[in-house]
Amino acid sequence: MLALIQTLVMALDIYWWLIIASAVFSWLYAFNVVNPRNQFVGSIGNFLFRVTEPALRPIRNLLPDLGGIDISPIILLLILFFLRQFLLTTIAPALLS
Repeated sequence: MLALIQTLVMALDIYWWLIIASAVFSWLYAFNVVNPRNQFVGSIGNFLFRVTEPALRPIRNLLPDLGGIDISPIILLLILFFLRQFLLTTIAPALLS
């Protein structure tokens, strides 16, 4: 059972970095730092969008309109941090006892 928790923590860590990469990519895309017509850049952006958007969309629907500021990645990162800490500090020690 401990192996399952470690796998879940690893998956949460990977998803954490994908959310950060998606946020950074969206900034680079918005400020025209990356070329949107490049096929490789487009495929990376499409991958990051498809991976993160299903988790970010419900959060965006709950948040009020803040203009051009999107804080949904920050909220999702906080949720992931809470889940990770819950697994490591509550569930894992209970399994070891």
